[in-house]
Amino acid sequence: MPVFSFPMKKTASTPRYRGRFAPSPTGPLHFGSLVAALGSYLDARANRGSWRVRIEDLDQTRTVTGTADEILRTLEQFGFEWDGTVLYQSQRSDLYAHHLNLLLQADLAYPCGCSRKEINLAASQGIEGAIYPGTCSRGLPPGRQARAIRLRTFDQATRFNDAVQGPQSQRLAQEIGDFVVRRADGFHAYQLAVVVDDALQGITRVVRGADLLLSTPRQIHLQQLLEFPAPTFAHLPLVVDRTGRKLSKQSGDAPVDARKPLPALLLALAHLGQPMPSEPPLGLDEFWEWAICHWSMAAVPKKLAALPPQLC
Repeated sequence: MPVFSFPMKKTASTPRYRGRFAPSPTGPLHFGSLVAALGSYLDARANRGSWRVRIEDLDQTRTVTGTADEILRTLEQFGFEWDGTVLYQSQRSDLYAHHLNLLLQADLAYPCGCSRKEINLAASQGIEGAIYPGTCSRGLPPGRQARAIRLRTFDQATRFNDAVQGPQSQRLAQEIGDFVVRRADGFHAYQLAVVVDDALQGITRVVRGADLLLSTPRQIHLQQLLEFPAPTFAHLPLVVDRTGRKLSKQSGDAPVDARKPLPALLLALAHLGQPMPSEPPLGLDEFWEWAICHWSMAAVPKKLAALPPQLC
């Protein structure tokens, strides 16, 4: 299949390990987000790597004004220290458009005039909803106007070994279909933006919640088409309530209390299956020293979701 080459600039100061935390500013930092931040931070620091923060505010219809700053303040109050400047996706649309245009030029992506309702009527049910039947893959039908842009998928398995969840395999063409990389409302899709950002930031390990496990093959597919280096992945067990619902900023789940960071950090550490100190840490510095020294990715529970420790 056609590919592009976008050389990555490397310097002697480029760390061998680079991780990141990429929250969406749709509400204050809640316990589930703290778990993701803690896992990614500890893995980076335990591997003597750097840790970046990226605000995924590409979809301005979901962004809550002031929340990004609030999330950053909360991270600081919990003792997180990120490297470099904070990156905002809303300021990078030209980069996403550039890479999308390259995919279009190579016929790896194409305009689609189908509505969601039409796809649901025409397609069989897939892993995450209706599989796109390829209506516009050979050109827009007469009378149609382009709405979204889709990326072509192929009849082959995309495989990767997740550091927590183990071996993963997905046949995108059969299970997902050609997927959207620019939405009908004009926003670039998450899949494209995250791939471009991870590549241009030099991210080598993506540690995040297991809700994104099924979308990872799509990102790997994009990385392959763009000849971007593929990071390794580790998907942490989600934090859910007793009904099995994932904690969410959008759902208004209670934010963590920045005035009492240590109890929340210790609960997050327990959720990740890590050894606990025999005595409560006297302060944040003592907590971080212990947690980084004793971090073990192998100890993280191989579950897609779990109740927070205080509800077990």
